[in-house]
Amino acid sequence: MTLTLEVAQSIITTAIAKGHELGMNPLTVAVLDAGGHVKALAREDNTSTLRPDIATGKAHGAIALGLGSRAIFNRAKEQPYFIQTMNALANGSLVPVPGGVLIRDSGQIIGAVGITGDSSDNDEACAITAIEAAGFTADPG
Repeated sequence: MTLTLEVAQSIITTAIAKGHELGMNPLTVAVLDAGGHVKALAREDNTSTLRPDIATGKAHGAIALGLGSRAIFNRAKEQPYFIQTMNALANGSLVPVPGGVLIRDSGQIIGAVGITGDSSDNDEACAITAIEAAGFTADPG
């Protein structure tokens, strides 16, 4: 299955609703396709101006390395020079903290969700909820 605009928008809606349910800070949600291109992005009111770049960076890192951003975060702690080098190769576009979750369908990566606005753990939880609600497998790393 491919990641359609309709599905990407439903992922955003579900993630933001989960954030409201949990009483989280306003979120920014980016959904990228398997090629790392933004399929849909939404920024709630009262979020800072860098949030779209952060959300996109979390998802982009997951797509670029084929790992959820939690795994990238853990690798950064173990091998900081490796992740620093990968970020340099990606022109500084990787955000190696939890909240970037791969979207898998039958094991294949079809996209990624990046969320920012609350704690990284909470951002990741909203992404997982939204991906699974859309009928896919969430891979946070």
